[in-house]
Amino acid sequence: MQAGFAEQTINKSRFIAMAMACNGEPEVGAALRAFAAQHQSAHHLAYAFRIKAESGLVQRFSDAGEPSGTAGVPILKMIEGRDLINVCVAVIRYYGGVNLGTGGLARAYGGTAKMALDHAKLADYVEMQTLKLTIHYNQIDALTRVLSQCNGNIISKVFNEQVELELCLPKNAVPNVVGKFNKNY
Repeated sequence: MQAGFAEQTINKSRFIAMAMACNGEPEVGAALRAFAAQHQSAHHLAYAFRIKAESGLVQRFSDAGEPSGTAGVPILKMIEGRDLINVCVAVIRYYGGVNLGTGGLARAYGGTAKMALDHAKLADYVEMQTLKLTIHYNQIDALTRVLSQCNGNIISKVFNEQVELELCLPKNAVPNVVGKFNKNY
């Protein structure tokens, strides 16, 4: 996913949104800190995220001091509505002096989040798996071709009598790779 940004002004309040891919809660935290650092004088930073973790789907949101359910929930609904995974959307609000009411806030936060998602370039979610594999030296080129075809990559290599590899590849490609390269010669 390529990040998307959006901005709109509603009744003198300025809303700025960022939608981006995040693979874990530490990445979400880093992205939120960076976004907040760019907008230090903003009054609110509401966000929501939905991430695939080992324990299952993790989703969280924050209203950032706005009335309960008026900021984080509408943002999360935009993510859920598109069934997105590994996505974080943050919306900054610069208060303009006019109260929007709970319905107005929900529409503003949700609408700005939707605009940012509309501007993002989304990609299909592919569950990845890490795999350890030992192969012969003469198999490296063939493995490299297979990995490039399935969007996998080599994380680490150790050259001994054979090549010990740690790979990251789409989960659905693991049986094919194991079947082709995990043979005892």
